[in-house]
Amino acid sequence: MSEFERFHDVRLLPAGPVQLAANRDECAALAARFGLVAIKRLEATVTLTADGPAVRATGRLSADVVQSCAVSAEDLLSRINVPVALRFVPATDLPGGHEEIELISADCDDIELDGTRFDLGDALAQGLALAVDPFATGPGADEARRQAGLLGEGASGPFAALAGLKLRSDPSD
Repeated sequence: MSEFERFHDVRLLPAGPVQLAANRDECAALAARFGLVAIKRLEATVTLTADGPAVRATGRLSADVVQSCAVSAEDLLSRINVPVALRFVPATDLPGGHEEIELISADCDDIELDGTRFDLGDALAQGLALAVDPFATGPGADEARRQAGLLGEGASGPFAALAGLKLRSDPSD
């Protein structure tokens, strides 16, 4: 069971765009699922189009999420606004055993149907999770680094370590 279920049937696709919005409880459950402080808003407008036995879902997903800064852990408000391009396809017989499968980029956003139904809400929720920057930093990140004794990129990268070795082995000592 998904926190944001919005099932559709391939035999009964709506004629126009579908408007989806998560309610407060769904937002709270999704925030817990994805390790976010909160999801303030999750909305999408999606057009569902039959494509043979498959269904194409195109539109936009927008959300306001509160996440922790990757450095200082302070709360950051992030606005998400991403395109939606999904395809719900009939379940196929996947090769068994150790057979190799070659995937192309067009295969990556294919989601198998459950019979004739698909959960557009859960697919959008997963899209939201992918759109969140896991390394987002806020205005207090530099101060948190300084207080923790962390140096900047140039002073702490791999070449800084090599420079430190060179200084220790300098024959002019």
